[in-house]
Amino acid sequence: MIINFSNQRSIVNQYIAELRDVQIQKDRMRFRRNLERIGEIMAYEISKDLTYVTKDVETPLGFSPSHIIENQPVISTILRAGLPMHQGFLNIFDQADNAFISAYRKHHKDGSFEIQLDYIACPSLENRPLILCDPMLATGASMVAAIRALANYGQSSSIHLAVAIASTDGVAYVKRYFPNAKLWIGAIDDELTAKSYIVPGLGDAGDLAFGEK
Repeated sequence: MIINFSNQRSIVNQYIAELRDVQIQKDRMRFRRNLERIGEIMAYEISKDLTYVTKDVETPLGFSPSHIIENQPVISTILRAGLPMHQGFLNIFDQADNAFISAYRKHHKDGSFEIQLDYIACPSLENRPLILCDPMLATGASMVAAIRALANYGQSSSIHLAVAIASTDGVAYVKRYFPNAKLWIGAIDDELTAKSYIVPGLGDAGDLAFGEK
């Protein structure tokens, strides 16, 4: 299933517009905060998909039956651009465990590239919901490589992929390899450049959030 927030009446659309705006992009703190807020909203929406159990919570005056998440999710992100969205998710799922992946495009002389994974830190994923967030889903290669690497840490109960802006090709690529994953997307753009950048997109999310490499 694909949830495209741009098709809904949602404040996410305003945050996406600000992420794209070349004037507002000059304010790095606001850029990071908008990604964080998108993460918070997506986390709330994803929370509705999780499994809950009833637990009696003791209050000063008695007991209250409450719905508690059965298995806390593992929130994962691809360094470095994904960190602001990751924080947004962690603001909501404050008891979640976390996973971090270093992935980048290793370019070749012929113009092609492959995804290089240099680092991964992850708890057990066995029977736990996995949430993987990254601001941009361009070709989908980084996302697929990340999910495959995370699979070495156990069989997750569900996979949720959260991105601010995706390309049509990237969405199709991810769904081809992980048809059961649920995608939560702020907006979907149709075009990729020859260098696999999303158009109109927003530019390099990592550079805009943290400065040029």
